[in-house]
Amino acid sequence: MDSDLFSRRRAERFAQLLGEANGGRRHRARSRADDQLTALVAVGRQLSANPPAITVDPEFRAGLRAMLLATAEREGVGASASAGGAAVPARRSAVTRWPVLPAVTARRARARGAILIGITAGAVAVSGISAASENAVPGDALYGMKRSTERAQLAFTSSDVSRGQLFLDFARTRLGEAAELRGDQVGYSDVLDDMDADTRHGVRLLTGAAVQRPDPAVLDRINTFVTAQQRAVGALLDEGTPAERERTRRSLALLDAVGKRSAALRAAIACGLPAPTASDALGPAPATCAAAR
Repeated sequence: MDSDLFSRRRAERFAQLLGEANGGRRHRARSRADDQLTALVAVGRQLSANPPAITVDPEFRAGLRAMLLATAEREGVGASASAGGAAVPARRSAVTRWPVLPAVTARRARARGAILIGITAGAVAVSGISAASENAVPGDALYGMKRSTERAQLAFTSSDVSRGQLFLDFARTRLGEAAELRGDQVGYSDVLDDMDADTRHGVRLLTGAAVQRPDPAVLDRINTFVTAQQRAVGALLDEGTPAERERTRRSLALLDAVGKRSAALRAAIACGLPAPTASDALGPAPATCAAAR
């Protein structure tokens, strides 16, 4: 038996079971390893419900950040390719050897490479590099690492509810970045654009899950987000240029629309209306209970 294949199947089945435990789509297939993996799934759920408190020493964070910034500047990380053409990939000789490898060996190498990338992404999410980049804003050398960490978190999340919550968390992060960029009209507007996009992604996933189940409790996550986010975004109106205040009002209008959509879906679920067939950027668009009578 191919032990690599067996291990990969166990890992894939474990990911399926963990997704099911977190509210994801259930799979009909059963595996002989399910009984052995049940304990690991329980541990995974416990860690998700009660994540360990991790604190990073401020001196370590500052030192690591300084070291990474110096390395990024020395190595040209984030620098654009020269005008003469695309940048030459590192370790070119290693790349040129790929075509002469047997097909099976190449497939195994690619598979192992994908596994290593996944493991690396998971490690980055909890590493000191991630901690050093968490306060980065657009324009900082470490901002790309910060956004890559967020994408890694999404890749390791299987259920729509969890992914939707992550997007709302990212929207809160973008709001903090916007507060640091007041006075930079272009940067401020771009970050609010990203914040609104994260809000729409998160709301669409959560409203879709609420209707599919149906479960109005999922909408509580949206309501909690909207209440806190409206207060924080509204605080940005106290300062800034007229153009920045106008851009801020657009984000407030989006949050107002999100709150109304959540209320309409909650009422539709309570009335027992069928799942909406129409949808938009905020997810399912329900009919009113009065219109259904």
